[in-house]
Amino acid sequence: MLERTAELRASEARFRRLTELSSDWYWEQDENGHFTKIFGPVLEMLGIRVDDVLGNIRDDHGARWNEAEREILEANLAARRPFLDFVYSRANPDGSRQYLMVSGEPLFDSSGRYTGYRGVGKDVTDTMHSNEEWPANK
Repeated sequence: MLERTAELRASEARFRRLTELSSDWYWEQDENGHFTKIFGPVLEMLGIRVDDVLGNIRDDHGARWNEAEREILEANLAARRPFLDFVYSRANPDGSRQYLMVSGEPLFDSSGRYTGYRGVGKDVTDTMHSNEEWPANK
């Protein structure tokens, strides 16, 4: 029993480290779209917090999300479609633009009932700004 527990802990540690190496954060939502797990520094990076009671994200700094991009993301979530490397952005109060890339997949229990989403995300602001500087992108 102790050996199996140690194996499970080692496996979880490997998973967390792999997630850290491949993305900035890992997230899970329940069937109502409330965040149930967030691993990584996304809250600090964005200056936001998760309402502990409802699991909703709150932005207290006045950033404005690109509404068209958010609608596409929310449509994917509502349709329970997987999405890969979806980039969306927000305008920060200081006028700068921040870009995030997320991937997610819907979760279903053994009877096929939808139970939520899980995914990873990454701040790709530096990459997007670098791409804007290339002449081919102008």
